[in-house]
Amino acid sequence: MTATPAVAPDLRSARLREWRSFARRFLRNPLGVIGLLIIVALLLCALFAPWLATHNPYQTSLPDRLSAPSAAYWLGADELGRDIYSRIIYGSRLTLLIVALVVVTSAPIGLIVGVVAGNYGGWIDRIFMRVTDVFLAIPKLLLALAFVAALGPGIVNAALAITLTAWPPYARLARAETLLIRNADYVNAVRLAGASEWRIMVLHIVPMCMSSVIVRMTFDMAGIILTAAGLGFIGLGAQPPLPEWGAMISTGRKFIFDQWWIATAPGFAIFIVSLGFNLLGDALRDLLDPHLRQRR
Repeated sequence: MTATPAVAPDLRSARLREWRSFARRFLRNPLGVIGLLIIVALLLCALFAPWLATHNPYQTSLPDRLSAPSAAYWLGADELGRDIYSRIIYGSRLTLLIVALVVVTSAPIGLIVGVVAGNYGGWIDRIFMRVTDVFLAIPKLLLALAFVAALGPGIVNAALAITLTAWPPYARLARAETLLIRNADYVNAVRLAGASEWRIMVLHIVPMCMSSVIVRMTFDMAGIILTAAGLGFIGLGAQPPLPEWGAMISTGRKFIFDQWWIATAPGFAIFIVSLGFNLLGDALRDLLDPHLRQRR
């Protein structure tokens, strides 16, 4: 009984050493650090948008319409005289909102479907995987267009439509991981001890799948941003006057030859943020994938 209190400090110390080792290995990947800095900058822009913006993103000024980049308008003004820089800063909030809505819904759905299918097998596996194959057979953007056309335009409907197209890869990944884990010795030992299948899935299989799911989530964030921008570009995403980056590109394409900055600035923002998520995803994959770690 006297040795029990010492277990908790030892466990905390081991976890602290593990996190320090993870941080050191991550810092040795310069591209991953760049990706992390881009994501941190995006979060800071969204958090401190009222202080970083130089103008009201919704305020129009017709005398200043189509103004070139200058001291007054750092990235120029759009066709209604609104400051493009301020709209990009506030647009980061919409981008993060869409990414958060899609990730927190699609990843759990795919994880549950994949773990249940892989653990039970049989007809449950066949039904779940055939449904997954149907969703995977249709291009994501086309399927999202169909859903958002049926639901109606809007930022929440766009996020829901992207969710319905984003969960199948998580299901396939979780199923593959579950097939490798379900007959492991420690899982069979827990099963022989009398644990139910749901307890085994929740407490033992799902945690083992999380590293792969986290890496997949990081990679998918770039695709979510591009899909949301595509929906906004054709008018099925966030509606005016919201400063959504895809919608800003759509309005700026009419002036692309003479006032190129209207479409270029939000397009560059999409490019930088997507690059940041991809670089961060590459770094996390190198750190969390046990097969890649064994080769080094």
